Amino acid sequence: MPAPIAQELAASFELTPAASGAAGVVVTPAVSVDGPFLDAVGPQLRIVANYAVGIDNIDLEAVRARGVVVSNTPGVLTNATAEHAIALMLALLRRVAEGDRCLRRGDEWEWGPDFMVGESLEGKHVLVVGAGRIGRRVGELVEAHGASATFAGRDADLGALLADADIVTLHCPLTPATRHLLDAAALGAMKPTAILVNTARGPVVDEAALVQALREGTLAGVALDVFEREPVVTEDLLSMENVVLTPHIASATRETRLAMGRLVVSALRAVLLEGRVPENAV
Repeated sequence: MPAPIAQELAASFELTPAASGAAGVVVTPAVSVDGPFLDAVGPQLRIVANYAVGIDNIDLEAVRARGVVVSNTPGVLTNATAEHAIALMLALLRRVAEGDRCLRRGDEWEWGPDFMVGESLEGKHVLVVGAGRIGRRVGELVEAHGASATFAGRDADLGALLADADIVTLHCPLTPATRHLLDAAALGAMKPTAILVNTARGPVVDEAALVQALREGTLAGVALDVFEREPVVTEDLLSMENVVLTPHIASATRETRLAMGRLVVSALRAVLLEGRVPENAV
């Protein structure tokens, strides 16, 4: 986190290395909040404020059993995450990262009609998997680029929708039902000319199956902001030119991170100082 943002947030709350005895704790998606974690903090714990909108890092049954409130940061990161999904689409379609690597390596190159020709987002059919706030905003943005958007909700026939899509972009939460939602069979249902973008959660995609699809040419490319074993990235992905990777930064704008921090602070204040359930309680 850039120093000015960290300093501004630190004025409102403090993250400490040892949470034992705390009445409220702030956690990031990298922290697993489960029974042992809660027991280590102690029975006086009243709120876990998650500095994220996704709550797959929190065992909700365990916190309910202990009467602990959980809050997250909905709404404020919608546009930033949607923008990043579009950025990844364009980077992959227009070969931006590939061109950057070409120049940084010092490869010889000469402009020509066929040199590093990519694809346009305009005219593409985009399947948005997940019709929540972020998914709907992505749909608006792709349509602004001249593409069409179709949304896949919980009860959608995903196989049929995948077969028609030029671009599949993931915006669903990680749950037992969505873990490996895009497995070998689902990836095999996609067009060999299609690309996949994931700014949701890494385990929604089976990365081993993804690598196999890319190797075999049954998928044209992939752009990932999240990873199945984050922060570990499957090594084979690192050497593929038709892959764009970013380190879980879809919400990483100054404005968004500050807004997320303010939601965390407001939730802590509501529970610990005002004795009420915050509006952003899960």
